[in-house]
Amino acid sequence: MDEIRDYAIKKGMKASDLAGQMADAGFQASEIGEAVRIIKQMRKEKATVFLSFTANMVASGMRGIIAQMVRDRFVDVIITTGGSIDHDLIRTGKSYLKGDFSLDDSDLHKRGVNRLGNILIPNDRYVFLEKRMQAIFSELHKTKRSWTPSELILEIGKTIKDEGSFLHWAAKNNVPVFCPGITDSAIGLQLYFFRQEHKDFQIDVAGDMKLADIVINAEKTGGIILGGGISKHHTIGVNILREGLDYAVYVTTSSPWDGSLSGATSNEAKSWSKIKEKGSTATIYGDASIILPLIMARVMG
Repeated sequence: MDEIRDYAIKKGMKASDLAGQMADAGFQASEIGEAVRIIKQMRKEKATVFLSFTANMVASGMRGIIAQMVRDRFVDVIITTGGSIDHDLIRTGKSYLKGDFSLDDSDLHKRGVNRLGNILIPNDRYVFLEKRMQAIFSELHKTKRSWTPSELILEIGKTIKDEGSFLHWAAKNNVPVFCPGITDSAIGLQLYFFRQEHKDFQIDVAGDMKLADIVINAEKTGGIILGGGISKHHTIGVNILREGLDYAVYVTTSSPWDGSLSGATSNEAKSWSKIKEKGSTATIYGDASIILPLIMARVMG
């Protein structure tokens, strides 16, 4: 067994150096060190890497890290929610604002401002989204009537020039973005509006089960799973087709005691063949907006 080692904080030290000390510090810090080791192993073994995350992360500064991971080809597949597409597209033209968790929400509502934790999103951001999406739907409708979510997301990415956008880099680097719950989003609402006059326009969610082909044909698979919900389940669930992920890193704030998927542990996933019995795993309990930057500072450093 390795010894627990004390942190040694030095003037001018890099974030990657701090993250490197965490492996031997104990508690959740040690899990960060293990996550770094597993992600490096995924890349060394040339595993097909799935990155799963929820929409709130794209509303935050983590959008830049996700975009960088796609730009630098740290991931091969993205699985996320419809809100992630909303936030990324909006932020290509409009900024989000920093507020406070304790603001008066009734007052914000009167002012036309939406609160996501301590992030503020004025209503005009969704007016921007509406104009962009209605134009995109109109162009796509001229080409064909049925699109899978990943095809739609690729076309959205092609229209984006902002290099801070993960959709931009996904389109440029041929990283598929799967979104099984795309209608649960502002884009889904815009689809509803568009279909009032174009009832033949369809989003074929089942068509994106071509994701299964990626899983089946992979030599090894690894998952970097931030948060829970449909993104997490779609990532680990599709890997049942190959007896589970070989590697998995979970970052979560959820607990397993209510039986929820979001709180389900990596050990529980092994009982379902979502992670291999001998799969390498790390689970970090904490806010991904703190944890992921530390992990990636070490992995990319």
